[in-house]
Amino acid sequence: MRRRLFEIIEVARDNDKLSAAYDLLMMCAIVISVIPLAFKEAPEFFVYTDIVTVILFIIDYFFRWFTADHKIGRKGLSFIIYPFTPLAIIDLVSILPALTILSSGFKLLRLFRVIRTIRVFRVFKAFRYSKSIVIIIKVMKKAKDALLAVCTLAMGYILVSALIIFNVEGDSFNTFFDAIYWATVSLTTVGYGDIYPVTTAGRIITMISSMFGIAIVALPAGIITAGYMDALNEEKKSGDA
Repeated sequence: MRRRLFEIIEVARDNDKLSAAYDLLMMCAIVISVIPLAFKEAPEFFVYTDIVTVILFIIDYFFRWFTADHKIGRKGLSFIIYPFTPLAIIDLVSILPALTILSSGFKLLRLFRVIRTIRVFRVFKAFRYSKSIVIIIKVMKKAKDALLAVCTLAMGYILVSALIIFNVEGDSFNTFFDAIYWATVSLTTVGYGDIYPVTTAGRIITMISSMFGIAIVALPAGIITAGYMDALNEEKKSGDA
């Protein structure tokens, strides 16, 4: 029974309709649960939808804890390890805002109104219900060394660019943090225009920095895309087999 329950709550296989229905139900619950964040004062209707979705999240959390040994594969120790895994922590954090429902009767629980925005973490629960997202996560794990190298390169670029522009454009950048902010924005080639160089030397540095930024941003996209295509081909081959 626990094995079948584990198969249902995991990402659905092509021929498992019950698991696919469960994934769809949880995806809908996640979407409905974050809709109130789009309102400053959400309609009262969302109080009831929040109760329903949180009950689903709690049930899902305990189902996953109940079948943790099938997921982690370390027998009894799995049930101790599971609550500390990243996705389990996201599940637990997404449930916490439900305590605001009880806050009208308990003054201490009113403190949890501050964490209303934590509901947004429920979006990350969707990661385990989408096969495409699961593939992307696997690709990122496989390419973690290359991605780490790119992140290190990007951080080095930001630091060096910030140091250069801070010393060249002393009048435009009041603090070193302003320079880091400018370098980060240049890396992404966004350019908000709130902080910018005014001298010729500063503008030349900005042009060079933006060109390097385009190259650095393109690197992780290429790595993930290539890995994703390879993973799709492997999935297709395994399915044909």
